[in-house]
Order: sequence, then structure tokens, then C-alpha cells
Amino acid sequence: MSDDHTHVQDFFTARAADWDSRFPDDGPAYAAAVAGLGLREGDRVLDAGCGTGRALPPLRAAVGPSGVVLGADLTPAMLQAAARAGRDRDGRLLLADVAALPLRSGCLDAVFAAGLIAHLPRPADDLRELARAVRPGGALALFHPIGRAALAARHGRRLTPDDLRAESNLRPLLARSGWRMTSYVDEDSRFLALAVREA
Repeated sequence: MSDDHTHVQDFFTARAADWDSRFPDDGPAYAAAVAGLGLREGDRVLDAGCGTGRALPPLRAAVGPSGVVLGADLTPAMLQAAARAGRDRDGRLLLADVAALPLRSGCLDAVFAAGLIAHLPRPADDLRELARAVRPGGALALFHPIGRAALAARHGRRLTPDDLRAESNLRPLLARSGWRMTSYVDEDSRFLALAVREA
């Protein structure tokens, strides 16, 4: 396992048990972000870096009983917390690295990724792997329940020009990775970038 993966696993393992209690009011923001994907009954969707699975219930509601919902995470403790919360009833949980998904090419209609991009060791390659698993015309939602400035302030940092989530950085990064950005919102109450998988 790479040092990047070890660092991510250590970070989230230490926080898994109380993750949901630290952010108890995020549910409506997750539901609104999922709605932005425009999922339909029967669609196949992946929550990439699903953590404790907070997006799985709204994803299941969007695709209905005939749809497929997968939640992939690198950290076993996060998946265990998702199962304890009963979210494994809304989607199948996979212990998997988003840089090497155990999925065939083009099998998904959409990917939802909350807070993921900041933890990707090779963002262009990793976003390209997500694109590989999504059919042409499928959707990607990069989400965070608070905006860039609010998140930086929470962590005692300042926003810097090299922030991957800045629109001027994210748009070309997505384009190099097989995605076309269609919408970008960065407010104190949410960050949401939507993209379409290029043909």
C-alpha cells in the first residue's frame, strides 16, 4: 500500500466511530447534491470515497429498487461505521481504491464523490479512472457540504491559488480526465461541481 493510502486510512480510521456525530446536519445538503445528478429509476451509481455512507440513502431513493447503488471506500473502519448505521441496506459496500475500481468500463451512469478530491494522490489519474467506469454522457458530482472558504476557515487555513477545487483549476483538471464541467457552485453552505463524461 502506498504512503498516500496509509495516510488516508490512518486519518479516517481515527475518525470513523464519531464521524456522523461530528456532522449531524449534513443530510439535506447531501440530498440536494444527489438531486443535482439527475438520476433516474434503474440507474447505476457509485458513491466514491463513501465514508460512512451518508449519500447512500438519497442515492437509493433516486434510483429506486431497480437501480444499483455502490459505496466504495479505502478505509475498513468507515465501511464498518456505514454498516452499523444500516446504510448497507441502501447500497453494496466495497473496500476499494477509487484509483483501481473493481468495475468494468462504462458500467455506471453516475459517480457521487463527497470530499474526495482533496484526498486523491493523483487527481487527474484518479478522475480518469472514475471516467473509465462511467458510460459516455454519464455524470459526476464533486461535493462538499460546506464551501471552500468555510472549509479553509474550519481548518485554520487560507485559500490558495493552487486549490484543486477552485473553478480555474478544476475545470481543466476535469477536462484532462475525460469530464466536461457543466455546473460549479462554491458557497459557504456547499461546494458542488457537476460534470459529464465525454464520449
